Amino acid sequence: MIEQNFIRLFEDAFRKYWDLPAYSNYGEDVTLTYADVASKVAKLHLLFEQCQIKKGDRIALIGRNNANWAIAYIGTVTYGAIIVPILQDFNANDVHHITNHSEARLLFASDSNWENLEEEKLTTVEAVFSLTNFNLLTYVRRTDAEGNELLPPFDESQLKHDFINSLFKAKFPHGFFRDHVRYIDKDNKELVSYNYTSGTTGFSKGVMTSGNALAGNITFAIGTGIIKEGYRMISFLPLAHSYGCAFEFLSATCLGCHIHFIGKTPSPKILLGAFSQVRPHVIFLVPLIIEKIYKKQIQPMIAKPTIRWVLRIPFLDQTILNTIRKRLINAFGGEFMQLVCGGAPLNAEVEDFLQKIKFPYTVGYGMTECAPLISFSPADQFIPKSSGKVIPVMEVKIQDADSITGIGEICVRGENVMDGYYKNQEATDSIFDKEGWLHTGDLGMVDADGNVFIRGRSKSMILGASGQNIYPEEIEAKLNNMPFVMESLVIENQGRLYALVYPDYEAVDMEKLDQAQLEKVMEENRLALNNIVASYESVAKIKLYPNEFEKTPKKSIKRYLYATAFSNGQ
Repeated sequence: MIEQNFIRLFEDAFRKYWDLPAYSNYGEDVTLTYADVASKVAKLHLLFEQCQIKKGDRIALIGRNNANWAIAYIGTVTYGAIIVPILQDFNANDVHHITNHSEARLLFASDSNWENLEEEKLTTVEAVFSLTNFNLLTYVRRTDAEGNELLPPFDESQLKHDFINSLFKAKFPHGFFRDHVRYIDKDNKELVSYNYTSGTTGFSKGVMTSGNALAGNITFAIGTGIIKEGYRMISFLPLAHSYGCAFEFLSATCLGCHIHFIGKTPSPKILLGAFSQVRPHVIFLVPLIIEKIYKKQIQPMIAKPTIRWVLRIPFLDQTILNTIRKRLINAFGGEFMQLVCGGAPLNAEVEDFLQKIKFPYTVGYGMTECAPLISFSPADQFIPKSSGKVIPVMEVKIQDADSITGIGEICVRGENVMDGYYKNQEATDSIFDKEGWLHTGDLGMVDADGNVFIRGRSKSMILGASGQNIYPEEIEAKLNNMPFVMESLVIENQGRLYALVYPDYEAVDMEKLDQAQLEKVMEENRLALNNIVASYESVAKIKLYPNEFEKTPKKSIKRYLYATAFSNGQ
């Protein structure tokens, strides 16, 4: 059990960092101090009392990253209820299902998300509150099996903002001070959240996460200095996903950081503007972001004939590389200590280049079921192509490792591991073995120093005609670096490999290519690809795909949606 209590971490943080800036919504002028946040959390606790919320009740939360999302989360867990974060991009049917499956009594929702929901399909929700200002959006009187009202028959005005403010003033007539920050006593072994996954397999399951698992991630961030007191942070990864939640929000809050929440879709253009303005001290992102920046800003530069020529000359090449390194560091704000990639492996070509220019980056490994961290090394200790070292509170073993390559399924156990899937014992039993090892479904190896190397998903691995293991992600990484390819997906059909390609239409338009010319380029890409992969990895055909592939929050392609794209080899 982790020594530090999850709830006490927040109680201590609010008292310690009382006067420091805490939360800002990027693009807005208002900044909340830790005192302001603590005050708003206290008001939410009064609201929950009005709603007769009990310890262990579920409260659902959906919306884009913003300060009120964070306040609703902290208000829920420090009251003793269980938070159910829902990804804002889930469709309405999924949101209905998750709130009902989790038996959420309250729902906090952004106005745009609420507009898409059908009130009558939220069968357990008793009240809905706006994330804009915590005002009441709707109140539904529910009854139990005997027909008794679950809430006493009081006026709905007693759940509204003005009434809660009057309760707050009556409870703290002389003002709200740091000594008033006292939260529920809750053991780390108790559950604090249900995170519903959106994985590459298409099945959404409620991951039951304890305070211990989240405290394990937070205390690791504190102890290793990934995040330090008072850091400026940008939160743009989905807060309902465990990666962004644990590090851009929870750990940062416990260390008195100033967090700038980006509520818009984090395109490279928006992010680069935010990096320049905020100048964050550490950046957490998924590889797709840095790969897009590399492809748009760096690749065209180093592809110029004169630059290519200079890069082949010793000593002269270092001048160019230093210039590129400085430009890239400045693009990310210029003051970050390291850039942390997670959620998926980094493209090999991009990683080789980052190593060449001595860029301060690192790659970690985790999953929602581990809240999320499994392995990590700081940038100055990071081994290229790895996903860092297994962290101290976790164990990793390789199941059924290949006798030659050492590659097998990665299995984990330790403090960060979930308690199981909510109301889904079958799925829980299928992922845990009798010794308590969680089978991740990821393929990889661990070296003698504890560094984890990921090769792909066991469910996406393809068995070649002669028994070779083919990892489509590795082929896709090579194809993605070729002209006019934005992203790709390699699929097996009837013993042959095919590739779906979503083209870089911006580049296509700039070069004024028509359909026939684009198809010709893709055929040239296919031939070039087959020259650099093993013979059993050769791609038989490339098919253009008109839309960006649908992805999980970690930006992994939902492969199952495209499994039949090449039926009969067409």
